Amino acid sequence: MDSIVESLNNAYQDFVAAAANVLEAKEIAGAQKTTATDAALENFKQKWELFRVACDQAEEFVESVKQRIGSECLVDEATGSPAGKSGQSTGLPPISAVRLEQMSKAVRWLVIELQHGSGSAAVSANSHPSAPFDARFTEDATQ
Repeated sequence: MDSIVESLNNAYQDFVAAAANVLEAKEIAGAQKTTATDAALENFKQKWELFRVACDQAEEFVESVKQRIGSECLVDEATGSPAGKSGQSTGLPPISAVRLEQMSKAVRWLVIELQHGSGSAAVSANSHPSAPFDARFTEDATQ
């Protein structure tokens, strides 16, 4: 994470310096278009693009961390793991991680089928071979 923050900071500093160079070149040239202003503008454009790439990379990193934390919290909650809890209980019985993964796949297939406009999403999600949803699990009978 430190390298991403450092990369973003460096790209930002380069971008700001390039903006300052454009302003200086325009001030020196007056209202005239010169090769110096063109070069400063081109450098500014390059630094802007590099800054955008650094922002995109930082955003991707943040999103991946959010997803990982969310997944870990979901598994902890579903399996009854005490990580990060101080005697709190949700009142829900824990389920196995394998069962949680199966249910997650079934939900993903439902979402995919609904996005594609399938009217039979609810029926086909239970029978889709990549998303097994087996009602015979004993954990489901108690819920």
